[in-house]
Amino acid sequence: MNVLMICTEKLPVPNIRGGAIQTYICGVAPLISQKHRLTIMGRTDPDLPDSETVDGIRYVRVRSDDSFELYTQNVFDYLKSTKEKYDVIHMFNRPKLVDAVREAAPHARLFLSMHNDMFKLEKITFEDGVAAIEQLEKIITISNYIGRTICEYFPEAAPKVRTIYSGVDLSRFTPWLQSDTTRQARDSLREQYDLTGKKVILFVGRLTRNKGPHVLIKALEYIRHEDAVLVIVGGTWYHNETAFSDYVSYMRALAARASIPVIMTGYVPAHEVHRWFYAGDVFVCTSIWEEPLARVHFEAMATGLPFLTTARGGNPEVIQTKNGILVHNPNDPEEYAKNLNFLLSNLDLAREMGMRGRQLVERHFTWERVAREIMESWETMPARRVVKLSELAPPVNESKDAKPSKWNKN
Repeated sequence: MNVLMICTEKLPVPNIRGGAIQTYICGVAPLISQKHRLTIMGRTDPDLPDSETVDGIRYVRVRSDDSFELYTQNVFDYLKSTKEKYDVIHMFNRPKLVDAVREAAPHARLFLSMHNDMFKLEKITFEDGVAAIEQLEKIITISNYIGRTICEYFPEAAPKVRTIYSGVDLSRFTPWLQSDTTRQARDSLREQYDLTGKKVILFVGRLTRNKGPHVLIKALEYIRHEDAVLVIVGGTWYHNETAFSDYVSYMRALAARASIPVIMTGYVPAHEVHRWFYAGDVFVCTSIWEEPLARVHFEAMATGLPFLTTARGGNPEVIQTKNGILVHNPNDPEEYAKNLNFLLSNLDLAREMGMRGRQLVERHFTWERVAREIMESWETMPARRVVKLSELAPPVNESKDAKPSKWNKN
């Protein structure tokens, strides 16, 4: 089949600026391209050409300037002008894009992957949500939580919703004990940051209040291990190496008063972040908001790290084989500390927990499995409803009665 994947307007593909959706697309694209003709559409970037073909995958990039409206118009214009006839158009995280894509490509089969709760009525009108669902064959979600929330707003979506959990690159995210290369990478990074002989508590993610890392800093007051260090990897935005915010300033002030050292690395490029997982001993996800299901869980499990995560959104769905511990109150520093003290006091047990996580991702969270399930969704044709003659509408006088397109500017 001739397939077009349309990323969001925020970050480019490949994931040179990071981004969970961009990483997801990069994970499945090489596998999908072995079976289907694949084009990936995304936003322009100064370090990428507007059009190129790499390893058999065609990339088309259009301007967004971080504007969904501009991006949608440019996606529409491309689809109207291209000579390509796409059998399948698979969009990511933007149900409001469906209207323009359907108008520009009336014969394509439409699919949507949802990584966030974009069907909230604060994000999309009820009428637009219903119209988008009607046009889609499948709505693929990264967690059961996201699927449930869509169906709470729009019950008619239920037959079309399917959870396909994300994946991880098992060759990059590996346990540090697994090879001499990963041991050396761990030792080098720990030596560089004066972490040799320390018990490293690791957080990886964007530094925003709803991600909750400030609670983790507050938990250090209750940690009983003097050789513990908290390492916080990430910046205010995926690709921003220098920007600070009031929240980051607040975190730095908390860290300066902490009884245990806190290292804040700032932004780390996506192609280097796995080295920090090698360096860690325990991983913590501190999400306060209803997290769809943070992909850092898969990365932590793949590197054999035990983890704490919060009972928010889809996060609990990754705890399946005693591979992690659930924090029920993400605003309570003492609950984090209690569990961290247990793990840091029992590192052999913690490593066993981490290796159960590694076995779990090897069985269930590979990119091969994700790509296969996506393609199965495409290859399963929808049941066709027989339309009765009485349901057919009379012909429309297009010149008089047809609704004008809001996308066609010509």
